[in-house]
Amino acid sequence: MLIRPMTLDDVPAAERLSDGAFFELDSRQRRPDEPEPQHRSDAHRRVWTERTRHLVSTDPGGCWVAEDETGMIGMATSFRREVLWCLATFAVVPGRQGQGIGKGLLAAAASHGAACTRGMIAASSDSAAARVYHQAGFALHPQMSLTGPLDRSAIPDVEKVREGSLSDVDLMDSVDRATRGAGHGPDHPVLIGLWRLLVTDTSTGSGYVYLSERGSPALLAASNRRTATRLLWAALAEGADSVDLRHVTGANQWALDVGLAARLRLSQDGYLALRGMKPPAPYVHSGALL
Repeated sequence: MLIRPMTLDDVPAAERLSDGAFFELDSRQRRPDEPEPQHRSDAHRRVWTERTRHLVSTDPGGCWVAEDETGMIGMATSFRREVLWCLATFAVVPGRQGQGIGKGLLAAAASHGAACTRGMIAASSDSAAARVYHQAGFALHPQMSLTGPLDRSAIPDVEKVREGSLSDVDLMDSVDRATRGAGHGPDHPVLIGLWRLLVTDTSTGSGYVYLSERGSPALLAASNRRTATRLLWAALAEGADSVDLRHVTGANQWALDVGLAARLRLSQDGYLALRGMKPPAPYVHSGALL
């Protein structure tokens, strides 16, 4: 087995590998009341590919692949933003877990964040992966999801939320630093090109929310809970009728207030693994760019 830096040419194979690995995991862990797992849609595949190409370009020291005579058997992407290191994607070919592939990939990716004082990982419910993160010094905080058809009659009138643009990056980085201790920096221009951005900036609070290619809130940060609540309602009003809001931690009860008022289904969904920091709030992280 060889572990080497990922290149831009590796990204299509890494996408296929991760899609297969996550589909197998979702199929294995699916609860009876949950819908059948799906492979990535074409739109989701495009977002994944653009995001990964971005990380290979900005953080070549944090992106790695494992291969043997059969081809690529594992991949990991990670990045540094100011004092924060994040693991974006980590996957091993189904059937090859427990052979040291993941351990080697994680060690290579983690070395990229050796100088960082904070760390974040959006982890699945897979107990083996959670054990690895815990052993690496990460505290595990359960995540929740709010999903299902939206009750639009519950949505209040929302004011002072507007379309965002590249001119809002400094504002958003400031909110990021206040909530998670580091700005997203070069990630915001990429996200603005892939997703819809809503922003609020008033005398009582500032913040932003991205709507994913599926029309669901995908990343939200605000200076206070009232502002975060207003942004989440605005995102639901502007988004799809079927909501898939993930990565809500217990520190963000305001998001549960909104989701349950909108009659969304609440379920437990993996962990936010943190090192050197508390769960960000008011904040709903994205799965990969955190």
